[in-house]
Amino acid sequence: MASLLRSIVAGPRSRHPEAGLDLCYVTDNIIATSGPSSTYPQRAYRNPTDALVRFLDYKHGNKWAIWEFRAEGTGYPDSEVYNRIRHFPWPDHHPPPFALIPNIVASMREWLKGPESEEGRTIVVHCKAGKGRSGTSACSYLISEEGWTIEEALTRFTSRRMRSGFGSGVSIPSQLRWVGYVDWWTRHGKVYIERQIEILEVHVWGLRDGVKVAVAGYVEEGRVIKTFHTFDRKERMIMDGESQKMVNPASVSDHLNEKALPLQETNFQADPSHPSYSSSVYSKIAHQPGADAVLFRPERPIVLPTSDINVDFERRNKATYGLTMVTSVAHVWFNAFFESQNSSTSQPDYGTTSRATADPPSADTLPDSGVFEIDWEAMDGIKGSARKGTRALDRLAVVWRAIPETKEGLTKIITEPSVGQPVPESKAADWKNANLKIAAESLGKDLGLRTESPSSTNVSKASSTTDLSNTALAAERSDSDSEAGVKAHGPEGEEHIPHPDHPAISISEPAPMDRSHSDGVGGPPNVNLGIEEMRSPIPDPDMRSASTQDLPGIHGQLP
Repeated sequence: MASLLRSIVAGPRSRHPEAGLDLCYVTDNIIATSGPSSTYPQRAYRNPTDALVRFLDYKHGNKWAIWEFRAEGTGYPDSEVYNRIRHFPWPDHHPPPFALIPNIVASMREWLKGPESEEGRTIVVHCKAGKGRSGTSACSYLISEEGWTIEEALTRFTSRRMRSGFGSGVSIPSQLRWVGYVDWWTRHGKVYIERQIEILEVHVWGLRDGVKVAVAGYVEEGRVIKTFHTFDRKERMIMDGESQKMVNPASVSDHLNEKALPLQETNFQADPSHPSYSSSVYSKIAHQPGADAVLFRPERPIVLPTSDINVDFERRNKATYGLTMVTSVAHVWFNAFFESQNSSTSQPDYGTTSRATADPPSADTLPDSGVFEIDWEAMDGIKGSARKGTRALDRLAVVWRAIPETKEGLTKIITEPSVGQPVPESKAADWKNANLKIAAESLGKDLGLRTESPSSTNVSKASSTTDLSNTALAAERSDSDSEAGVKAHGPEGEEHIPHPDHPAISISEPAPMDRSHSDGVGGPPNVNLGIEEMRSPIPDPDMRSASTQDLPGIHGQLP
């Protein structure tokens, strides 16, 4: 039954024919896999942790380690993977807080190429589907530490992880934007400057009726997305004119002291060389009821703790019996540090990026303000997909400035840890998925009916709230968009990873094992890997799994 459920959930994904695992070799020493689980019901339709460990032990001995990125919780205790695991969690379908990137790639570098590394080591990356978060991290490593171009890294990950016709491995626009940021960061001395950011104004062209606009950012080291402000109707101003355009971003600083950047009617065309523009042409908006040019100006300052900024949109229409219908969901992430640089990070020119390293940025010369612009078509959709529902707006511009250097607004210069230095990691989420409800707040948005709330009547012309208490787990289970088309690949790019001599590695159900000690000297005890019991903690992280002791004919063959 468990094997059948995993096949149904996998859908178009190709699974390892012997081990029954969903994994692929991005390179010969980087494996991407969907998130394993040690608890039911998840292990019935995910990779069983013990089966994954058994495969890794067989293929790589004690020379593998896991990097996980699940803010919703791994689904297994660290002890089940011998504590050879690094935690850098952030929410599903979103880019990472950029401050995590230097530590992620440095920790991978230390494991594979550091002073204490050894030949044959392998990295295993996983999130939930082993696609968006895992792909962003794997590509970031290849770009920053192995010298790959953006095109090379993204193409390799897609070719190894995705079936033909199912799109790119890293497909979410904001995650792709972050990969562009990593390339720029690599070519500019690997210096990142984190500042608190104030959102001064949000400009929206072609805004339809009933749209909620909110500003969010990361807290708790990126494990949680917090909404810092939701604009109400008192904070919006409808501007006249059918086709209006932001003034040249170079003049933004002239307006910041007044905290005002009014929409102005102009024929100015967007500069394609500026990093914030997603196209070089701004098409005229056909004026229609509910499609206005709107300026949102907060009554109180909106201050985000980091340079990672999210703007979220949800369009709702009145229904009956106390319900509203959500017809549009979209959002976008950008990083104020990179958007202030003179580079093409928002729309990277794949394959033409020079690998020459430029001078690193300086806090003294860093622009203190800027504008980020994007079209509706380029925003992130529902649960990592391209679906956004009906159009809610045509174009967005966000005016921001950095908080001056004060005790409350410190500027942090973040560099990549050098070779041989300890690399800090993030606090792990609760492995038992205790954070699933929090995670659902960021991934569970979808179209459909919602319950009205009187407190939200000032947010837009339609009001609603989302009850997550009963939908968190359902949202996690039904989130199949990010898993469609994922496949397995071997280290040489072969479609599957063959094990013709060792069919005993095929594990589709938990394998009961006796509790006697293995016949290897100093080996760990064999334990039952069934539903209720899980692998005992292994005191020595270099010991092999007990499960490899049960594979016939492979004693002494492990590296």
